[in-house]
Amino acid sequence: MRSLSFSPDSLRKLLLHGKIATLPDLKRALGTDVNLTVFRKLKELDYLTSYSHRGCFYTLREIARFGADGLWSCEPAWFSRYGTLLATAEAFIRSSVAGYFAGELSAILHVGAQDVLRHLVQQKRIARELVSGLFLYTPIDPATRQRQCLTRRSNQSVPTVVDAARLEVSPDEMKAAIILFYSLLDEQQRRLYAGLESMKLGHGGDSVLAEFLGLDPHTIARGRRQLLGQDVEVGRIRQPGAGRKSLEKNARSNRGHRNPAGTRHRRRSDHRHSMDPQDACRNRRTAAATRYRDLGQYRGAVASRYGFFSPRESQNHCHRL
Repeated sequence: MRSLSFSPDSLRKLLLHGKIATLPDLKRALGTDVNLTVFRKLKELDYLTSYSHRGCFYTLREIARFGADGLWSCEPAWFSRYGTLLATAEAFIRSSVAGYFAGELSAILHVGAQDVLRHLVQQKRIARELVSGLFLYTPIDPATRQRQCLTRRSNQSVPTVVDAARLEVSPDEMKAAIILFYSLLDEQQRRLYAGLESMKLGHGGDSVLAEFLGLDPHTIARGRRQLLGQDVEVGRIRQPGAGRKSLEKNARSNRGHRNPAGTRHRRRSDHRHSMDPQDACRNRRTAAATRYRDLGQYRGAVASRYGFFSPRESQNHCHRL
C-alpha cells in the first residue's frame, strides 16, 4: 500500500491568505487528523507560534511585521521575534534600563507575566530584588542587576523621569524643579499635568504620581480622561457651577439685621443689666406711687358706699358712720 504524501504548499497558501491560523484549520487544509504531520510540514515553512492564547495560533515568519520592541499583533494573537513567552520575557528584562515589575511587563506584553517570571526565577535565568515593596526582575548578571536596581531607585525618587542616568543634574535637584513648576500651576493645569505624566508611566502611574505630587488617584485619572477626551475649557479652572457657593447674597440681605459686634441678637438670654441696689429700691417706690396716685379720690366714696374703710381711719369715725 502506498503511503499518503502531504505538501506544505496548502499550509503556506492558507497562512498567506489569513495571516494566522489554528491547529484545526491547518489540519483541515492539509487533509489529515495527525498533529505531528502538521508540525512536520510547518517546520519546512519556518513558522512562528503565538506567545499569547497558550500558543494556539500559527503564522509564517515572512508574514510577521515586528516592531522596534520585537512584537507583532494580528488580532487577537501576539507574536514575538524571540519565540515563546519565556524567551520574550527574558529578552525584555535583559535589555531593560531599570528592570521590570510584573505589572509593567504584563502591560507591555499584553498578557499576564507573573507565572512566567516565577518560572524564570526558578530556572535561575533571571533574578529578582525587593524595591518599594514590589519584586523588581533583573538579569542574572550581577553587574547588570546592580545597575538596573540603582536606576530604578533613582527613578522612584523622580517618577516622571524615565531614565535618571541621563539627567544632567542630580535626581534631588530634578525633583525640586518639578515640585516648583507644579506649584505654579492652577487646579486644572495640575490635574492635566498629572494625567499626562500618568499616561507616560503606564500601568500603576496613578498611584506613583499620587504619592509624588500629593494628589488623589481619582483626580489624576480625571485629568487623563480630560486629555484623552479633549474635554478642556480654556480660561476656566473649574466647570460652571463648581466650587463653594457664594455668600454675597446672604451677607447683603442680613447686613441690616446685624449689630456692629456681629451677633444676631442685641441681648442674650443670660445677659442682665447691672444696677445699684439703692437706685433699684427708689425706682420701685416711684413706680408704685405713680401707679396708685389716682386711687385716693375714689377711696372715700367707695368706702362709704360699700362699708369698707381704710386702715388709717379711727374707730370713732366708724361708729359715727
